[in-house]
Amino acid sequence: MAHAHEPDVSDILARWREHGRSGLLPCLIEAQERHGWLSPALCAQIGRALRVPLADVYGVASFYSLLYTEPVGRYVVRLCDDVTCYGHGSAPLADVCRAALGVEPGQTSPDGLVTFELHPCLGYCERAPCLMINAHVYGPLGAQGAQELLGRLRAGEPLPHTAHADPAPPPAFSLEGEGMLLARVGRVDPSSLADYEAHGGYLGLREALRRTPAQVVEAVKASGLTGRGGAAFPTGIKWESAARQPAEPKYVVCNADESEPGTFKDRLLMEADPFAVLEGMTIAAYAVGASRGYIYVRGEFHAAHRRLAGAVAAAREAGYLGERILGTDFTFDVELRRGAGAYVCGEETALFESIEGKRGMPRQKPPFPTEQGLFGRPTVINNVETLANVPLILARGPAWFRSTGPQQAPGPKLFCLSGAVARPGVYEATMNVALRELVERAIPREEIRAVLVGGAAGTFLAPDQLDTPATPDGLSTVGAALGSGALIVVGGSADMLAVVERITRFFAHESCGKCYPCQLGTYRQWEIVRRWQGGRRRPDDVERLHDVAHAMREASICGLGQTAANALLSALAWLNGPEKPEGTHGSAGDGDH
Repeated sequence: MAHAHEPDVSDILARWREHGRSGLLPCLIEAQERHGWLSPALCAQIGRALRVPLADVYGVASFYSLLYTEPVGRYVVRLCDDVTCYGHGSAPLADVCRAALGVEPGQTSPDGLVTFELHPCLGYCERAPCLMINAHVYGPLGAQGAQELLGRLRAGEPLPHTAHADPAPPPAFSLEGEGMLLARVGRVDPSSLADYEAHGGYLGLREALRRTPAQVVEAVKASGLTGRGGAAFPTGIKWESAARQPAEPKYVVCNADESEPGTFKDRLLMEADPFAVLEGMTIAAYAVGASRGYIYVRGEFHAAHRRLAGAVAAAREAGYLGERILGTDFTFDVELRRGAGAYVCGEETALFESIEGKRGMPRQKPPFPTEQGLFGRPTVINNVETLANVPLILARGPAWFRSTGPQQAPGPKLFCLSGAVARPGVYEATMNVALRELVERAIPREEIRAVLVGGAAGTFLAPDQLDTPATPDGLSTVGAALGSGALIVVGGSADMLAVVERITRFFAHESCGKCYPCQLGTYRQWEIVRRWQGGRRRPDDVERLHDVAHAMREASICGLGQTAANALLSALAWLNGPEKPEGTHGSAGDGDH
């Protein structure tokens, strides 16, 4: 019970107390949503209820960029300043926000009405440039639109939240006829389980339950499905490893913390086809013998979280989750968790730490998650797009899936196109598609200077390299990897040094600091780029950048540090040489994605 001088969060604590420390992050998020910030009294109350030391409560609260242990305004205005939004004018828009709000980034107005922040990435790249006011996203915004919106905020007038509470999902286009992963997107009501069932939903689960778990694992192995989150590990091999573990309980985790700049395909699936994600998770749980699942949703994805919450409730009521699913002895249920602003939590073990109520810092591997994952138990973790493929495999058969696309990377793939294009969105194709076809379908708005493949952790390619197929082998010939599936088009009018500065700033901001090579290296490369912006280059800078990159790549614990220099090194040809660089791949060809 709260003391008389404490804010009342007793109902929040009642929901999460039985979770113990694992309930810490949800408690902090919900308490802040109610009271605006995490005061010392709130933190102490939450710590007592969950039996978490106060120092650990503050350790978690201070780790996430969306949590505040100091007072903030009634409205928090976050302007996205990633590569895509910068290309669409976020820098001049920041000046508009300064003038309209009367504060600088990182400041709160004297009357306590508004806090203004530059956000590294909001994840709404198709709506660039955009800003988020509390939980509501607005974009694309020009100077006039931003002035009007923020003027209404300052005047105390109602904001147009109703029209933007659940903004339309990203535009979706299929290069494969009616589409596969996108077959239901835009054609069904994503909140309707009946509509999902009427369009092939849960046929995959029904087919899975007619087989043994081992047969389901074999079907996924035979399909050749690889992870769609970036690492491209064979999904069936991962499941097989978890299925062989004797320890109980086991978990299935959906990594929905889609934080790679330029990437928004998972958000599309969560918002427009959420039941497919749940169906894939349920099949995975049956295959490996798990009884509990978690979906960890990026903190900025409010609409996706609401849509998934509705889908979980509907699936549970209809018997697709819970006890004795579809009349079998199989039991499985799902719990939603929200992130709170930490790119590193996209790394699987950092995500586990976050769910467990700790700072989201990666673990050393081995042991691997299939042996000791969430809560130290065998865990299968796949991202949203990977899981959405699974019902297709069971419903249509692994032979069909294997016959779709190249043998080394079969099945449909979602690509995110943003930047200097007239038609940003999610494009479905197979991985033998040429990058140029994807870019041309998105309609470049100007002459292309470069395309950043794989998001901030990816590689810049020159226009004459875009005939490369998106297969792993094809991209490796130009020193790139597909990663998350993001393609950010950089137009000829862009300041390449400013683009690179935003990428290096992003990694310096997002490094969790656990390992020294990443903590120091990301800041050091950002420091050098900023110095270049001031016209102060040193003869040994390029050599120093390569040394820093090598140290991060070889000694960092997780992929953040291992890939943080890829984009910068691949851009050196633009920053030091001709407008049309040659041998771009030589600078970052040994990058480990």
